[in-house]
Amino acid sequence: MFSSEDRKQLAQKGISEQQVEHQLTQLRQGFPYLRLRAAASIDNGILSPSDTEVQAFVEAWEAYKSEGHHITKFVPASGAASRMFKNLFEFLDGDHAEPQTDFEKTFFARLHDFAFFPALDDACVVLFGSGADDLVAEGRHRDVVRALLDEDGLGYGQLPKGLLQFHTYPDSARTPLEEHLVEAALYATSDGRADVHFTVSTEHRELFEELVERVLPEYEKQFGIHYNVSFSEQKPSTDTIAATLDGEPFRTDDGRLLFRPGGHGALIQNLSDLDSDILFIKNIDNVVPDSLKPATTLWKQVIAGILVTFQRQAFNYLRRLDEGGVGRAELDEMCQFLRRELATEVPGIGELSQEELINTLRHKLNRPMRVCGMVRNVGEPGGGPFLAFNSDGSVSPQILESSQIDTHNPAYMAMFQGGTHFNPVDLVCATRDYQGNRFDLPRYVDPATGFISSKSKNGRELKALELPGLWNGAMSDWSTIFVEVPLETFNPVKTVNDLLRPQHQS
Repeated sequence: MFSSEDRKQLAQKGISEQQVEHQLTQLRQGFPYLRLRAAASIDNGILSPSDTEVQAFVEAWEAYKSEGHHITKFVPASGAASRMFKNLFEFLDGDHAEPQTDFEKTFFARLHDFAFFPALDDACVVLFGSGADDLVAEGRHRDVVRALLDEDGLGYGQLPKGLLQFHTYPDSARTPLEEHLVEAALYATSDGRADVHFTVSTEHRELFEELVERVLPEYEKQFGIHYNVSFSEQKPSTDTIAATLDGEPFRTDDGRLLFRPGGHGALIQNLSDLDSDILFIKNIDNVVPDSLKPATTLWKQVIAGILVTFQRQAFNYLRRLDEGGVGRAELDEMCQFLRRELATEVPGIGELSQEELINTLRHKLNRPMRVCGMVRNVGEPGGGPFLAFNSDGSVSPQILESSQIDTHNPAYMAMFQGGTHFNPVDLVCATRDYQGNRFDLPRYVDPATGFISSKSKNGRELKALELPGLWNGAMSDWSTIFVEVPLETFNPVKTVNDLLRPQHQS
């Protein structure tokens, strides 16, 4: 199937023939749907801490930080912002020069409310000799949009979200990258240091590094801490082969195999490379101005406190199993912890021999652990929390996307449509075992949970394969705790007009 030139190409990427053949099989056969027990809820699998518990978990997190552990804030930031401006690109390509849709009218009516307006105004003067307001008054709305999106203007149509000006402050405008730096200072410091890691695309890395170099001294001075900011890119070895509609390797016009980025699930490799005890994960665009940060800070501390509390208990149990001489009462207590705190059910666990039970508990407790904040479902598109069956027959909490659910199964669709909570991507992760060793995170990926999508290349249709999502299949075999967090902690920016919402205007 593969020529000598193909093998050179594979070697350059660090991908084996066996990997490619396996991916082609997946593209031909597709992925199985997950078997579901139930949608997670407050009554079944989602923790809703009381006010007293909230305070206790915050104190647990503060105590953990004081012990000098290595904490990192991990922010996937490689995505381009082009989808943010989909409506404006359509306006440029449309047949009307004046704003007609509600979206277009709102954008121009509130142009001054965008944090990037001063920079946009300057770009309009440089490109067209007039400021944005004058251009609008002259009916030159498209020129304003060009100044915003085109590369010879602000270039926002090609830049990643992390570099766009989101929020206005008295003396400046802040990008999402800067807001994440501020957040790190508020809840993710240890020994006077904040580690922040951004995953970025190769073409934008230099721009990220330049921004960090420019703003970091001021934030270090403001918070009295030292930042360690690092970057990584998706590895070429995580790219996936593209296939024709017949399932054969897709080749470019010059005969080379076509590979595509493996999606955010590829970042499990980047995550595994970090030498940290605790990692916070949050999307680049889910940020708020300082006036609304107290709620975000509080609940980050809460879910981190839950993580270190439950991790400590799991570690105690594992060390006790190492010591030996564990009686039935202690084993029953561990089983209760597995079922109640980790919402994990093992069929027939009460019928296992003592040796089998100890082995099962070791297997289920000695794994990476994560706490996932969940918000009340308000109709946002995306995944949600479920209790799903694993390949070994056990049931555990899983974050699922709609594509992983069999839409022809009425019971499953009822679970999906009736789900009370939504996944905002608000995770805190523990990636060391009870002996202090780093887990090899790719070992805990469920390879049967990828995604297949239809794409095109130079007008030719193809099938693309995405690796198991970072917080879906890539963390499938982790210990998972779902926690309800307030909706006010979830403020993503999917379109440019989302920046006009009150949460981004304070």
